[in-house]
Amino acid sequence: MSQTIQVRAVTAADYDAWRPLWDGYNRFYGRFGPTALPEPITATTWTRFFDGYEPMHALIALHGERVVGLVHFIYHRNTTLDGPICYLQDLFTVEDLRGQGVGRALIEAVYAHAKASNSKRVYWHTHETNHTAMRLYDDVADKPGFVMYRKDV
Repeated sequence: MSQTIQVRAVTAADYDAWRPLWDGYNRFYGRFGPTALPEPITATTWTRFFDGYEPMHALIALHGERVVGLVHFIYHRNTTLDGPICYLQDLFTVEDLRGQGVGRALIEAVYAHAKASNSKRVYWHTHETNHTAMRLYDDVADKPGFVMYRKDV
């Protein structure tokens, strides 16, 4: 890659560049067409990034002037650590730069943010079929062996 990846906090002016990545992330996980994420959810998510009372954060990756990736993360309490822990909720990169260090740069930026915020842990989930991403995840984090269960209520 001729240019390095720069990572920075998202700003309100980044919406038009962020939105196609957000839509791509949701399409990747099957949230499109009749199962699309409702527009009010996207609007609420976007405004939370700029609300100082929200524990939600967003970073974007740039390759030159082009926005090529996003990461969203949330701090929350935990029963086994004193400080907050960081849940990396969403990570997405443009397809043509996958495997070129964009995802790694975003994860490393979350690690740095967490450390600066006195968080002792960053964790995330991915779908069991996301083998491409898991190759990166296996290189940058430990897999503790937990299985996720959920029920919509």
